[in-house]
Amino acid sequence: MSSQGFQQIQKQSQTLVLAPQLRNSLKILQAPAMELRSSILEELQANPLLEELALDSTSIEEHKESTNENEREANEELNFNADDFGVMERMSEDMREQFAQENTGQPYNPENSARRDYFLDSLTQSTSLQQHLIRQAELTDCSSEEHEAILYLIGSIDDNGYLNETISNIALTAQIPYGILQKASSLLKGFDPVGIGTKNLEDCLATQLEMRGRGDSLAAEILREHFSLLVRRRVPELKRKTGASPEDIQAAIEEISTLEPAPGRRFSTDSNTIVEPDVSVYQDEYDQWHVVLNNDYIPRLRISSTYKDMLSKGKLSKSEKEFMLERMRSGKFLINSIEQRQQTIERITREILKFQNDFFAFGVSKLRPLTMGTIADTVGVHETTVSRAVANKYIRTPHGVFAFKYFFTPGYEAKNGETVSNKTIKDIIVHIVEKEDLTSPFSDQNIVEQLKEKDIKIARRTVAKYREELGILPTNLRRRYE
Repeated sequence: MSSQGFQQIQKQSQTLVLAPQLRNSLKILQAPAMELRSSILEELQANPLLEELALDSTSIEEHKESTNENEREANEELNFNADDFGVMERMSEDMREQFAQENTGQPYNPENSARRDYFLDSLTQSTSLQQHLIRQAELTDCSSEEHEAILYLIGSIDDNGYLNETISNIALTAQIPYGILQKASSLLKGFDPVGIGTKNLEDCLATQLEMRGRGDSLAAEILREHFSLLVRRRVPELKRKTGASPEDIQAAIEEISTLEPAPGRRFSTDSNTIVEPDVSVYQDEYDQWHVVLNNDYIPRLRISSTYKDMLSKGKLSKSEKEFMLERMRSGKFLINSIEQRQQTIERITREILKFQNDFFAFGVSKLRPLTMGTIADTVGVHETTVSRAVANKYIRTPHGVFAFKYFFTPGYEAKNGETVSNKTIKDIIVHIVEKEDLTSPFSDQNIVEQLKEKDIKIARRTVAKYREELGILPTNLRRRYE
């Protein structure tokens, strides 16, 4: 029987620990322009030695010379001895007031102030579905019990506008009389948007037809009695069930397609975000390609020259000197990290332009397969650096704005020895489907055969996968009957 107890074991291992400065550098590299701007503005507030230069039309060459000069000045100040420093006023509100008086930023402009006020006054808050329905409930002529029941039903509606729970279950849970809830449900269905408060898609579409005065139409009959056949678009079977002609059935399906399947969707929160390209690539009149970094949202920084005058009156205390040196190092590191970020993005963009030159000239059909490892080897950095540099960033091209990661894609080898990107294949599939005869749409196997004629050999299941990713319906749902 072995004894139990504590033991001390000495073990040696290697671990990778990222220094705080390295982590900050990687964060700056990975951040998109708008997010980086917020981080820089926070640093400006925290570091009094940093100041922002006014936005002007300074060229890239002048900007680089200014950056180099700032680095030399920072190095000189970091190398000062204690005897070289003058007495410095305490870094307090007095110093901040002095900075504010310096004419280093943009002057006050009434036009800019008016534009800012207009922008802030134009900010609005969208109305939610529940708020929209509650306002209508307040204007409804009904008893107080029915009004309370309507409010309870409004709280039970999902984002699509459906009331998924049955009236009987709600009556038991809320302890509201069934008759009052049923009357409240009928009133709710008359609210805007049409179809609100229905139990499912079938009920929603049928209610909208009734509100249009089309409750006795062929479309309403198909919804009420043959919904499963409608979903699968089984026109021949619908013809046998209803006795209507294919033309009438097709017209009924088209009428149903004009209805709103989710009436509450237009009140959902807008998840769209503003995309600001970090780089623009364009071709001039001499057919030369240019890469231009977007510096509009990245403040230009430098170590404040005001300190040269403030450091000439005496000696600093030890704590003041340490504070100065720490802030200078922090500011210099931030300036260098931003410059390195911009240079890395520019180098990666130029390599993408060189490798994907046919895409920039002709479009998506000429996109070639490309991996981040290929770009990393060419630029001379690690693959993870490329991944961080292109994360959440966009590039403006003659064919639109694309995410950087759009250009990194696997592909297939064609019979002629060339490689074809899977995005190019998807683009070809879209063009094939656009040109098909809707009375006899192409099957996935037909698409495979047409791709084979273009020297692209892929499996049918791959075509089906790409078709689903593109949102293209199956053959039977794309078919139109004459």
